[in-house]
Amino acid sequence: MAREIRPPVIAVMGHIDHGKSSLLDYIRKTNVVAGEAGGITQHVAAYVALHNDRPVTFLDTPGHEAFKALRLRGAAAADIAILVVAADEGVMPQTLDALAAIKESGIPYIVAITKIDKNNADIERAKNSMLENGIYLEGLGGDVAYALISSKSGEGVPELLGLVLLTADLAELSADPDASAEGFVLESTQDPKRGASATLIVKDGTLRLAGFLVAGDAYAPIRFIEDFRGTRIEEAGPSAPVRISGFSKLPTAGSLFSIVKTKKEAEKLASENANAIASASEQATDSEGLSELPLVIKADVAGSIDAIIHELRKVKHERTALRIIGSGVGSVSENDVRLAQAARGAVIAFNVSTDPIARDLAERETIGIFTFSIIYKLSEKVAELLAERAPIVESEQELGRATVAKTFSSGAKKQVLGARYVSGTLTTGNRIKILRRDVEIGRGSIRNLQQARADVKEIKTEGDFGAEIESRESAAPGDTLIAFVISAS
Repeated sequence: MAREIRPPVIAVMGHIDHGKSSLLDYIRKTNVVAGEAGGITQHVAAYVALHNDRPVTFLDTPGHEAFKALRLRGAAAADIAILVVAADEGVMPQTLDALAAIKESGIPYIVAITKIDKNNADIERAKNSMLENGIYLEGLGGDVAYALISSKSGEGVPELLGLVLLTADLAELSADPDASAEGFVLESTQDPKRGASATLIVKDGTLRLAGFLVAGDAYAPIRFIEDFRGTRIEEAGPSAPVRISGFSKLPTAGSLFSIVKTKKEAEKLASENANAIASASEQATDSEGLSELPLVIKADVAGSIDAIIHELRKVKHERTALRIIGSGVGSVSENDVRLAQAARGAVIAFNVSTDPIARDLAERETIGIFTFSIIYKLSEKVAELLAERAPIVESEQELGRATVAKTFSSGAKKQVLGARYVSGTLTTGNRIKILRRDVEIGRGSIRNLQQARADVKEIKTEGDFGAEIESRESAAPGDTLIAFVISAS
C-alpha cells in the first residue's frame, strides 16, 4: 500500500503568559474554517487550520509548569513543535521545560518570538537569552528557524505557518490512508449525554464507521465520528483530530489506540492492556513503614487527573506516604465520600463541584473535600495534609554528661555516687541513661545533686560532684551518665 504525504501535527509550547493562547486564538480566527467553537482551556485541544490551502493540525498544550505531563504527551504526539518565547521576557523556567519535552520527543521545532509590539519588548535580549540556554537560532550560529510575531495585528503569523509547512516538507511526513487507523488519545472526559468520550489524533491510516476502537484498557464502538468542530463525518484520515463517544470507561489520555473488528476482540485487547497497566502499577514506590494519606481525586477531565498525579509525585514527607485510592472525571459523588471515609482519607476536587448528598455526608462524617482551580494551590494543601497526618516522632536530646567515679551506697532503686562533670548541664529531675562501655544498661532519673557538700539544682561546670539517682540498674565506676530530654516532632 502506497504511503502519501500527511498534514503535520503541531504542538505549541512555552512559558505561561508568553502569548501562546493569543497566537492560537489568532490562527483560529483567521485560518480555521468558520464554525469552529470553543476557547483555549487548561486541557489539550486540537483543531485544523489551513495555510496556502494545506491543512495543519494544532495541539494546544498548556503552558503552566504543573501540566508538564500534558506537555510531554503533546510533544510526543506531535510532528513539529512551536516554542513560544516572549520578546519582553525571553527564556523562562517553563520555556526550558517545554524545550526538554521537545528534545525528549526528538521532533524538530521552530521558535515564535511573540509580543514584539509591546513597549518593553527587546528582541535582541530575547534572542541572547535563547543562545545562553542552548537555543541556537538561524543567523546566530544555529539552524533553528524563528519568526517575529504580533498576535494582535497578525504580523509574522503567515511567515510562521510557512516555516511550519517547510519543516513538515523536510520531515517527509507520510501515512497509509488505506491502513487501519492508529494514533493517540489526546483527552478524555465524561459527557453527561454521551458518556465516556475522547479526543483522538489519527497518526496513520483512516478511521471509518466500522469496528471498535481500543485505547489502553477502554474500548468503544465506532458508531459516529465527530471532527474538531463537532460535525459528524464518515471518516477521518491521517493527522485529523476526532471525537469518539461511548467508551467502556474513560481512556487514559496519552494512550495509543488501534482498531479491531468485533466487540469480543475489543474486550480481549482491552483486558490484555489492563493487565499490563496493573503489572506496571505494582512497581509503585514502596511506602512500607510510613503513615498514609489516602486521597480520592475528582477532576473535570482525565488529562487534569494525569497532571494532578504528576504534580503530587513531587509532594513528599519523610513519615507520610500519599496513596491515591480513587480518581475519576465529574462532580464529587456520595460514593467518592464513602470511599474516602472507609480509608480515613480526603477528597481532592479540581474544577468540579460537589453533589449536595455528598456534601451533607462529608459534613456528617467530617470527611474533607478540598476544591481547587489552581493546581499549585492543590499541591500546597496536600503537603499540609501530609504533614498533619504524619505520626509524632519522639527524639532524645542530650543535655549533659558525666562519668561515675565512685559509688557510696546502693539500694533497690536508689544509689548515691560520686561523678566527674564532662559536658552540658545536669539538672535535678533530669532523666538519665547509664552507659557501660558505650552500651546502655539502664535508665533512671536524678533525685539530688551536691557540689562542695551543698545541694544544688544543676551541674554545669568542670569538677567532681555527688548525685543521688533513681534506677533499677546500679552504676559502677567508669560508667557514663547522660542526662536527656525527649522531644516530639
